[in-house]
Parts: sequence; structure tokens; C-alpha cells
Amino acid sequence: MEKGEDGYWHILVENVHPSSKYFYLLENTRQRPDPASFFQPDGVHGPSVVVDHTRYSWGDHLWEGIPLSAMIIYELHVGAFTSSGTFEAIIPRLQDLRSLGINTIEIMPVAQFPGDRNWGYDGTYLFAVQNSYGGPDALKNLVNACHKQGIAVILDVVYNHLGPEGNYLQEFGPYFTDHYKTPWGRAINFDGAYSDEVRSFFIQNALYWFKFFHLDGLRLDAVHGIYVRGAKHILEELSEEVEEFSRHQGRNYYLIAESDLNDPRIVRPRDKGGYGIDAQWCDDFHHSLHTLLTGEKEGYYADFGTIADFKKSFEEGFVISGTYSSYRKRRHGASPAGLSAQQFIVFSQNHDQVGNRKFGERLSTLVDFERLKLAAGAVFVSPYIPLLFMGEEYGEDAPFLYFVSHSDPELIKAVREGRKKEFQSFSWDQEPPDPQSMETFLGSKLKWEKRIEKKNHVLLNFYQQLIALRKKIPALHMSDKNCFNISTGENKKVLFVHRWQRDSNIWGLLNFNEQKSSIVLDIPEGTWIKLLDSSEHRWLGTGSPLPETISQKTTLTFEPFSFALYLKEVKA
Repeated sequence: MEKGEDGYWHILVENVHPSSKYFYLLENTRQRPDPASFFQPDGVHGPSVVVDHTRYSWGDHLWEGIPLSAMIIYELHVGAFTSSGTFEAIIPRLQDLRSLGINTIEIMPVAQFPGDRNWGYDGTYLFAVQNSYGGPDALKNLVNACHKQGIAVILDVVYNHLGPEGNYLQEFGPYFTDHYKTPWGRAINFDGAYSDEVRSFFIQNALYWFKFFHLDGLRLDAVHGIYVRGAKHILEELSEEVEEFSRHQGRNYYLIAESDLNDPRIVRPRDKGGYGIDAQWCDDFHHSLHTLLTGEKEGYYADFGTIADFKKSFEEGFVISGTYSSYRKRRHGASPAGLSAQQFIVFSQNHDQVGNRKFGERLSTLVDFERLKLAAGAVFVSPYIPLLFMGEEYGEDAPFLYFVSHSDPELIKAVREGRKKEFQSFSWDQEPPDPQSMETFLGSKLKWEKRIEKKNHVLLNFYQQLIALRKKIPALHMSDKNCFNISTGENKKVLFVHRWQRDSNIWGLLNFNEQKSSIVLDIPEGTWIKLLDSSEHRWLGTGSPLPETISQKTTLTFEPFSFALYLKEVKA
């Protein structure tokens, strides 16, 4: 190979066919896979394979995508979603998700990682689709099948670090920097010498997923681990490029960030001084809901726990918005004023909040059945975009644990020790399950047969009803914080939610009291008809005292940890 003036090494090789294997030879001494490899069938240390993406025959030519504000997102891990843990095995389950009402799946990272089991955040080849999941064509088959069934696909990508095993990228150029540190590995060089080329590598990766895999959006993992001191943030540049790609393609492709900064600049439009990312996960909504349901106050939950916190998250998104954080021992965040509701993704569970518990407990093993229904109601009556974590819809009780399959004994030891340290701020007894153990991985797989068991099936139907109402009623599916009012009951552990869109009005009741409660309520004028009540016998409740219709100035009695939804009657 010859080095050009731009610093890149070049060579033109003829008669190279798809499926050909190759290495790069560095300094005539080290064989290394291509850092932009499209496929690593023999793992992170093996040769790269030539892939011709133009040969795939797509069948989604009529697909126009789903607006971000209309998405009902379902997060899944390919390896744990089915018994065989492949892309192809997901396809037969798409009908189950459609029946539930899901119109978007979000897949945890699939960039090639070491071994055959991993959360995906140890990926080292950002352009290569994980071999144990089926490789690039299998992912295309899944996306193709999703689009044919009206389901959009979001992929989780990691641009803040690379995994430790098989990470040869540093041997090809100054892709990393020692100026910053991340909790997971060396920081990416987005602002130092030669950072223009480094930025290009990651931006081209984002466009690659859109162009060659027809993905509808990307979830950007932990952008608080992306460090930039320059005037233009890499996120701003990335959003510009994706917006231009969308304009060229004639439809929208979305970027969704995960961030613990509570920084509105991430999703604020670029012309208003922001980075222009379309939406971000809202952890504060989860934390304020979780603490009300479980009573947990350790670790980062120390900043939450009151009904006022949850009310604020309902109204604004962020709870810690420039105020003091007792967990961080400093002020944190900034006000999200001016942001729209569709710029926040909310949830009662996700892979982080379940999997980063020492024993991977899902909410179904932490609270009773009534609180599970209340959690679901809270997410779907909010003005934000809802996300479910796989299995949540039927109360899956298998844990979702942290698992890896590294080959380096020292690295395995370091991962084990790192997991122990991670839980020091929580008083959780016993050691966490061994991440390297096959049993840890197998125990994290969904048990699909539970969907038909009585209590699980009732919960599944409850979610199905909630999603159907969310899609059907304009007041619920329009993400508009300007058509929204929330108040607390006299005992301060009840939230009343009023949402409207023109002549469509809903009124929701969320009771976080442990005892039956009564309140004299002055609700908006009109007749309100009950649509859903978690306390009713059909939802395995104890029986509901709430009337079928209510009107102004009504005394209501409701069961502990209950959720109810009313629709205002529209007169002809």
C-alpha cells in the first residue's frame, strides 16, 4: 500500500470477489482485520470478509417510515429475545409485537463484539454485523420483514468508546485520546489532531446503517461519554449529515441520544444553539416513577421519591434541571423549557435500569401486580414517546443480567471486579452473577411461554389495550405539552392528568397511595366515560369503586396503586 498526502494508505486490488477474506499487514509485521470491515465471520481477531451490499434484493420500496411522535418503541436484545438468539429468529415474533401494538423495535448494539454473547457495548468493528446473530444479510432480512409489517427499526450504536478485546483501531491512526477518560475505555479523539478524519469515520458509520441496512433511526449510546472542546460538537455535525441524507432520500431518519447530562442542548435545534438530535431518553421519568413504586432511595435514586418529582417530569421531562443533586453533590442539568414532548423517550424499564442492577431484576419481581399496571398506565398517559423493554408487556420474571464471552483471562477478571465496584453505592448483598458464565446469559433469555399464563396474559392484554387507546385517541397520541395539565390530589400521592387535542379530551388518575383513598374532585366540565381501570376484576384487581361516568365536582374513591382513564363525551 502507498501513503497519500491525506494520510491514508491506498491500494487498488483487482479480481476481489464477495466472500474473499483479507487482512491488512501493518509495518510488515502485524496482520490486522479491516477497522471498517463489513463482516468478521471468525470473530474480532480473524480476517475481514468482502461484502457487496448492492447485491441484496430489498422488498421495502414502498416503506415511508413512521413519524417519531407516533412511535411505540420496543427495545430488545437479539441474543436474549429468542432461544436461538439470531436475527432470523426474531422474524416469526414480529406478528406478536404487531398484535401488541408495537410499531418500532430498537435493537441493542450489533457491531461485532468478542465471542458469541455480549450486551453489544464491547463492539470493536462498527461496520461489521455480529457473526453469531447471523451477519449482514440476516440483519437486512429482519429489517425487510419489519418494514413489510409496518414496523420501523432503530439500532443502538456506540460512539463513545470501543470494546477492549479485538480493538486494533488505535494501530491505524490517532482515533483515541488520553485527554479524557470514560468509564468503559479510551475516549474517542473528536477534537484533537486528525480529528476531522476520526469524525468522518463515525459519521460515515451512521450513514452506512441508513444507506445499506435501511434502518429508520439510531440510538446513540451514552453521549455524555463523548468529549469535545471545539466550537462544533460531533453530535451537531452528525445531525447535519443525517438531515442532509434524509433530505436526499425524501424521508426522515432519526437520531436519539442517551445522556445523563440533563442538557437540553442535545435536542435543541441547531439554529437555536443546540446539537439538533431528534430526541433523547429521559431517565428522570424512570427514576421518579421507580422510586414511587419501589421505595428505593439508594444510588442515583437518592434524588427522587416524591410525587412532586414525578409531576415535574410529567410536565417538563427533567427533574434535576439546574438544581442540586444529592447523589452528585452538586447542581446538575438545565431547564428543558421550550422542548417538545416528542423529544423525550420515557419508560418504566429498559436494558440499563434492569441489567445494571446487581441481579438484573425486572420490575415484575420488585413490585406487585397492581403497581405493574400503574407503571404501564403512567408511561402511556404521558405526553412523551413510550418505550417498552422486551418481556415487560407480560411481566417476564427472568432477570436481564450483564453477560460477556471474552477470551482473555485477565480481561475476564477485570470485568468481574468492575461489576462488583459498580454496585458499591447500593446496599445490595451477595456478589453479582458471573458475567462470563454461560448460565448468566441463558438465564436472561425471555420465556415466551409465560405469555399465555393467566396473570401474564392479563397484563399483556392490559398493555395491548393501553397501546390501542394511545393510537386511537387524538388527545393521547398527539405529543404536545401545550395541551396538557397535571395536578396532585389533596393527599399528595395522586396525579390527575388532563390532555386534550381539539375536541378530544382524556383524564387520567394515577394513585400511588398504599391505602384506598377518597378525593373531592373538580374536573373539567362535561361527562367523562371510563375507558380503562386497573382495579377492575377483568384486570385481576380487587374491584373498582370508580363510577362508569363522572361529571364536575365528584367525590372519587380509588384503590391503592391504581390507574384509570376517562374520555370526555363529545356531544353531536
